[in-house]
Amino acid sequence: MSFIDRHIRPFLLIELLQGMLLTLRYMFRAKITLNYPYEKGPLSPRFRGEHALRRYPNGEERCIACKLCEAICPAQAITIEAEPRDDGSRRTTRYDIDMTKCIYCGFCEEACPVDAIVEGPNFEYATETREELMYDKQKLLANGDRWEVELSQRLRADAPYR
Repeated sequence: MSFIDRHIRPFLLIELLQGMLLTLRYMFRAKITLNYPYEKGPLSPRFRGEHALRRYPNGEERCIACKLCEAICPAQAITIEAEPRDDGSRRTTRYDIDMTKCIYCGFCEEACPVDAIVEGPNFEYATETREELMYDKQKLLANGDRWEVELSQRLRADAPYR
């Protein structure tokens, strides 16, 4: 049997025919490829994408300047400055994230007691310069306003596991 395997099978092109049959079998199956820019696959509720600062329904920012996210960030990508307001509460005057340093670990989101900083569903934020990846408070709040519906749905879906 080994003589046949070594000398005759290469002449009969058995392996080539097996490969062509496999190709023919897959040719008539449904395609699983996505047409990416126009079709997007599902994202997990725990997906960690572009950062956003959320607001309360009345329009006030959620961040209470506790600085837990800044303290827990292993890459030291978050910078917060705060000052007290007239009513005695504290709010941030500066909230910066250096996205070139961020490792998307999600610790900032987990540390936040009021769900102010979250990592949203957006993964398409390529830029041409590094300066565009330095997110300030206004850009983070704009991201939160843009993705608020998706962010609240994601947090609701993830709530039983927190």
